[in-house]
Amino acid sequence: CKSLPETFLFQLLGLSIATLSTVTHYGLRFTLISNVSLDSNSYRVIHQRAFYFGICLSMTLILAALLSSAATVRESQCLTAMGFFCFALAFCGLIPAACWRYTHSTEVEDSMMDVYDFVYEEVRRNTSSFRRHELTAIHEAFLCCGKHSPFGDTINVELKTCPPGQVHDEGQDCLREIQDFLKKHMDFVFSLLGIAIGFTVTASVLSHF
Repeated sequence: CKSLPETFLFQLLGLSIATLSTVTHYGLRFTLISNVSLDSNSYRVIHQRAFYFGICLSMTLILAALLSSAATVRESQCLTAMGFFCFALAFCGLIPAACWRYTHSTEVEDSMMDVYDFVYEEVRRNTSSFRRHELTAIHEAFLCCGKHSPFGDTINVELKTCPPGQVHDEGQDCLREIQDFLKKHMDFVFSLLGIAIGFTVTASVLSHF
């Protein structure tokens, strides 16, 4: 049977996933890209689905931990079976999520950079003053300045939209900054999924016995 420290560990794991999902959904950098993205871009759909999946997964883990704890105290086979079912349900969600992260590792990255490319080119062609404000907000959020464009004529764009004191160089290329930021975030997500899978398998075995 599960001990109180193990129950607390699963509750903490569920809260960590919920916190990460909330930060990902409402974080400034993510919301900026989501608000700017077009309907034809896949980022907004991924952004929404990741949030709801994370919240559902965290609630499932917390519920499984509470049911297992109550089953231990009351020595109830019914509660134990319900806890095992919740752990199995969480496992069935974690495996596809981890596989999606592995097989679609660049999809989110590409969609975010496509959004930036679109806004940047709109501003470069001077077709929208509203897009200029959006590009300025992205530069301030990611602390970057412009990009290396094969079309040239980027200096005017960067002077109008980059934060004061920013000097455009290779280290501040926004496409690279977005790529680096998202890679670190996705690596953290994948690590948390791996930990959750390991603990969920352990808990399922213990609940079964």
